[in-house]
Amino acid sequence: MAVCEVCGNEYDKCFSVTSQGRSHTFDSFECAIHALAPSCAHCGCKVVGHGVEQNGVTYCCAACARQEGVCGVADRAEAVAAR
Repeated sequence: MAVCEVCGNEYDKCFSVTSQGRSHTFDSFECAIHALAPSCAHCGCKVVGHGVEQNGVTYCCAACARQEGVCGVADRAEAVAAR
C-alpha cells in the first residue's frame, strides 16, 4: 500500500499526480489540493478553480485581486447580446 505524502495515511487506493516533473502520492483530492493548489495572494485560500492571475500572482477571485490594487480583472466575461 502507498502512503499519502500530506497526511501519512497508508491506503490501498492512493493515486499519483505528476506536477512540474515531480510525482506525488495522495489518498484524497483534499490532500492533493492542500499540497499542489496555489494560495490566493490576498486571503490565502486555496485556488481550486480558475482564479485570477495578474503579473504572475494568483488570486481566488477578482475581488481579492482588486483589494491588492489590481485593475481590469473580472470574475466572468461580459454577456454578449444575442444577434
